[in-house]
Amino acid sequence: LQNTILRINNCNRLYTSEYKVHKIITYDDIIRLQGSFFSQHINWKLPLGDRKIAIPMDATLKAYINFSDFSKQNVSIEKNRITVVLPDPKVIITGSRIDHDHVKEYTSFLRSDFTDEEITNYTHQGIESIARSIPQLGILESARQNAANVLIPIFIKMGYRDKNINVVFSKNFTDKDLPALINIEPQDNKTKTISGN
Repeated sequence: LQNTILRINNCNRLYTSEYKVHKIITYDDIIRLQGSFFSQHINWKLPLGDRKIAIPMDATLKAYINFSDFSKQNVSIEKNRITVVLPDPKVIITGSRIDHDHVKEYTSFLRSDFTDEEITNYTHQGIESIARSIPQLGILESARQNAANVLIPIFIKMGYRDKNINVVFSKNFTDKDLPALINIEPQDNKTKTISGN
């Protein structure tokens, strides 16, 4: 068992899931005249004062399990049953790309075009929106299932039957847990693989 734990530990990061997400970021910038006139409240949309933009972007999400601290405390054996408790999963946005050829922009006669800085800010907002959508993607459960698909054959070779091997996370993650599990900064990481041989 110790040799198996060391082999898993040496895996460091096991990338288990990759998702491609396409999103169109839209922004509508309208100038309105607000105030009061002869005790009447006014809120008028000014003619020729609109700016609109739609920015298509693609992002790549990867889920991984970090096994660098994996130890015998993550494995419990009871008779012929073995339970493996996975370290907390992590999700990173490894890259994002704006489809500049399909950006749609409308600027009225009295308004200036969107600046590069504004477009960059809207893109960051889009990435944050993608990060918030991660619970609906099922990427964390996919990470657990794919990690199980890698680990179960290793323990089968040790003599355990498939039905007696249980691979779980330490807890059921909720939306409140996700901010600690997500990294929206692109990273360049090499993947190591575990071999059951």
